[in-house]
Amino acid sequence: MSTIAIKRRQQRWTPARFGIYAFLITAALFFLAPLYIMLVTSFKTMEEIRLGHLFALPLQATLEPWRAAWSEVCTGVSCEGVSAGFWNSVAIVVPSTILPVLLGALNGYALSFWRPRGANLLFGILMLGAFIPVQVMIYPLVKVLAAVGLFSSLAGIVLVHVIFSMPVMTLLFRNYFSAIPQELFKAARIDGGGFWRIFVQLMLPMATPIIVVAAIMQVTGVWNDYILGLVFAGRDNLPMTVQLNNVINTTTGERLYNVNMAATILTSLVPLFVYFVSGRWFVRGIAAGAVKG
Repeated sequence: MSTIAIKRRQQRWTPARFGIYAFLITAALFFLAPLYIMLVTSFKTMEEIRLGHLFALPLQATLEPWRAAWSEVCTGVSCEGVSAGFWNSVAIVVPSTILPVLLGALNGYALSFWRPRGANLLFGILMLGAFIPVQVMIYPLVKVLAAVGLFSSLAGIVLVHVIFSMPVMTLLFRNYFSAIPQELFKAARIDGGGFWRIFVQLMLPMATPIIVVAAIMQVTGVWNDYILGLVFAGRDNLPMTVQLNNVINTTTGERLYNVNMAATILTSLVPLFVYFVSGRWFVRGIAAGAVKG
């Protein structure tokens, strides 16, 4: 059978192929519908929203809800919009991404190649932390951070994110480094490479795919976090998600749905941007780790 005939047979619309596409399209519409509603509502005036045409495009689009959401809406005692929460989230996300990725890479490298005494036991204990609910650890962490003077501070919330990210970050890098041939590490040792030199000059450049995966996971996880930011960040460092909750759940005055939708989209822009820009790198990194591991 020729190659052309095989391709034509593969491209036929069989019932199974039709069902797969129908399911995928339905799932895509299911997830895109709320985003579409939020987007069109954010450009409508309140008078138009009261007409009840939920899926209709705005008759007279306006950017006033976006401006109010960014700089005017009340997020608590202050009415400065979600812009302050945006910069608070940036200040939290940057160190909460860089530190866990570096520490996770270092842990994975040490557990994969140097294998100190008791490494498997330590790794098992670390993995156990991944299965403990965050809510169980909140009260002990509050007491510990209060005792050392870090509660309700930027350093405190960053430290909490670093702690909770260590199991997953270590697992990612350990699995990735374990797939690298030991002969490469032994050759570097013969050439005189020490712990840090091999890590910085050899292992980190080779780990670019998994570093991208870890960074994407950490950025989206920390940015979307609510409970940890609410408890540990303090009033001056509340992240954008906490301020968004204050905006949407306010019980005073008129409920401005257009402003609420604009504030919601503004809060989700960073994860969406990271996904659209780095999504293909995420898939490549996961695939590379799966094939090697």
